[in-house]
Amino acid sequence: MIDLHCHVDLYPDPRAIVAEAVRRECYVLAVTTTPLAWNGTKQVIAGSPQVPMGLGLHPELVLERASEIEQFIDLLPAAKFVGEIGLDGSPRHRESLPLQIDIFRTILEAVARDGGRVMSIHSRGAANETLDELERHAGSSTPVLHWFSGTTRELQRAISLGCWFSVGPAMLKGEKGRKLVELIPIDRILTETDGPFTRSGSEPLFPWNVEQAERALGGIWQVDSLEVRQHIRDNLSRLVSKAGIGGRRE
Repeated sequence: MIDLHCHVDLYPDPRAIVAEAVRRECYVLAVTTTPLAWNGTKQVIAGSPQVPMGLGLHPELVLERASEIEQFIDLLPAAKFVGEIGLDGSPRHRESLPLQIDIFRTILEAVARDGGRVMSIHSRGAANETLDELERHAGSSTPVLHWFSGTTRELQRAISLGCWFSVGPAMLKGEKGRKLVELIPIDRILTETDGPFTRSGSEPLFPWNVEQAERALGGIWQVDSLEVRQHIRDNLSRLVSKAGIGGRRE
């Protein structure tokens, strides 16, 4: 199972989540929301190859954490992946969008200088602005749009720019999300949970709950869940191999 967007460090007992993910043979990208979370998350993961880390600066936090961009750049050579980064144009955060764009652009430039990364990207309410920035830096990295919620036209633009997509149970519950997924090339889709922010009833989603997304994708693609899982594994292998990830590694 593959969870390409999970906030492992934000569960009440992140070490237990890592241990259980490893036991269940889950591959989990542990995205972070600020550079200050990097060292703590690294200790929790304790070098597990099944749980790589993403270096992030979440757009919802940019207004209060913009000063951490220097720390982000300093940590970047040690990061295998980048995420969660991006833009948020929802009503609550639209006022900070110009600053978000400045920070996002700085991150993309730094990543390009350091050889490129697979990047898990937030684009809620700002799909076109996100794609504008990705287009300016096209070819330097591989963007994976997490829980994409833009229009059909924006989706087609993202596909044409070479974006990949991570989709989870929450996205696949809604009609709009399912219709968007129907239009995404099968070879550009990964699964995610966005746990612990997403929930199943009263419980947060855990990395192994990507099974729910596998079942939903099976219904869309008209194949069984095992075939979906193999597609996703093959996609992850191609994503990492084609990304041209540069820089030093842990």
